[in-house]
Amino acid sequence: MSFIPVALIVSLLKLLFLPTYRSTDFEVHRNWLAITHSLPIDKWYHESTSEWTLDYPPFFAWFEFVLSQAAVYFDPQMLVVSNLNYASDATVLFQRLSVIISDGVFMYASFRYCKYYSKRSRNAEFVFGLSENGFSLSLLLAANCGLLILDHIHFQYNGFLFGVLLLSIVNICEGQHIRGAFWFSVLLHLKHIYVYLAPAYFIFLLRSCFKNSKDGRILWMSLSFKKLISLGFVVIMTSALSLGPFIYMNQLPQLISRLFPFKRGLCHAYWAPNFWALYNLADKMAAHIGVRLGYLPREVLQAASMTGGLVQESQHAVLPSISPLITLIATVLSIIPAMALTWSATSGPKGFLRGLILCAFGAFMFGWHVHEKAILLVIIPLTLLAFEKKRDGQVFLLLSSVGHFSLFPLIFTTPEAPVKYCLVAAYTVFAFSSLQAVYGGKQSWLRFPLLNFFESIYLLGLIPLEFYCSAVHSLLGLSERLPFIPLLMTSCYCAVGVIYAWLKFYCVAFTDNTKTPLKKD
Repeated sequence: MSFIPVALIVSLLKLLFLPTYRSTDFEVHRNWLAITHSLPIDKWYHESTSEWTLDYPPFFAWFEFVLSQAAVYFDPQMLVVSNLNYASDATVLFQRLSVIISDGVFMYASFRYCKYYSKRSRNAEFVFGLSENGFSLSLLLAANCGLLILDHIHFQYNGFLFGVLLLSIVNICEGQHIRGAFWFSVLLHLKHIYVYLAPAYFIFLLRSCFKNSKDGRILWMSLSFKKLISLGFVVIMTSALSLGPFIYMNQLPQLISRLFPFKRGLCHAYWAPNFWALYNLADKMAAHIGVRLGYLPREVLQAASMTGGLVQESQHAVLPSISPLITLIATVLSIIPAMALTWSATSGPKGFLRGLILCAFGAFMFGWHVHEKAILLVIIPLTLLAFEKKRDGQVFLLLSSVGHFSLFPLIFTTPEAPVKYCLVAAYTVFAFSSLQAVYGGKQSWLRFPLLNFFESIYLLGLIPLEFYCSAVHSLLGLSERLPFIPLLMTSCYCAVGVIYAWLKFYCVAFTDNTKTPLKKD
């Protein structure tokens, strides 16, 4: 059992998705190919012929530029800025293949981490450098159903980006902190959403610059200025390489305005399953109850109409409206305990990973205009801990099941419905069976292995929920009058599971007595 056959088999599976449904993100990236290929750099962040303007950091723009050098040999017409919604067969083939090939970064990084994990395994049989658990972990990473749905059907480049993240993580875990900081800096300038993870990196890398006393306390006078300066140099030089040309052209304000469009509103058109989904639901319920009881005028129902599926600023009808500042404060408060854990001298790589996951959790739970796809920022790093401790594995099983299910509304076309069901079902069954083989656990009709009764009942509830959303709602004739109800139900039901997993993981992180010393460069 080698990782190379796994990567090849998964890549062949991706080829089967070439003719499947593709979202507007396909046109987004075709437009970015055209912009970076056809226009000078000083026009990249000003071009607005298409509504899908370039709004990723410069390194990703250069990534598109590199892809465009190959795209011209498939179909030069795809690189014409004015060819909006252009999708010739050659264009589709090139863009789909570009995602599959760039996934090689994720495959390589996954193997690197699994090899690192396997080296720490004791009394384990090794096959091609991986232990049995390491091989199972490699399958959970390489064949992640969320990435298959988002990148190879819906269409994005998340696998490539997560590959860079995993390269950074494995370097941190191996004690190569300078390299880890470099790859994370590169990642931030590829896609700025990963700034959610920056607090964990900052705290852990800063803490690694200090030595510890024998009893684990920090020695404040032991600060390594050489390492601190090296870390700062890596971050500054990477940022200078990315932003320098735009600072020189006096275009930094324009670049920032593209990267951070705060006028898009608190929630995405399809609510991410987080705290604000339940907050919006509570506001709508309060408005309807207030009107029915005569305490509120009927006009407030229009104010509570943020389920229209539009990306826009919205005001709450009864509860206080939420500003970007409030979401920032809530996010910071939610990750402060995680940062204390990450600062701990005995936290080690596992503590770093848990801090990273809790940062992603906090940003997903309370961030401004969070996309539903951002749940993978939690699931992918959490996968790395699935085989570390039983309780880590339990949280992973719960969150991956709910999180991947919450992506279903992104693929709403009938031909692809069996595909998404089979992908998520196969991945979930493998995850439960592989972790059950490691940790044990009883299984019954109403109880999943490693989960308690109430968690199992909650997961079973996803089945009737999907049945209603995909079939019953339209059969009742409600699709025209209440089109957003299925999305609302999915978001809010999944939000309960995500919040529960977040709280449970916090308990796991702060009650783990394992002590692992920090590694040094």
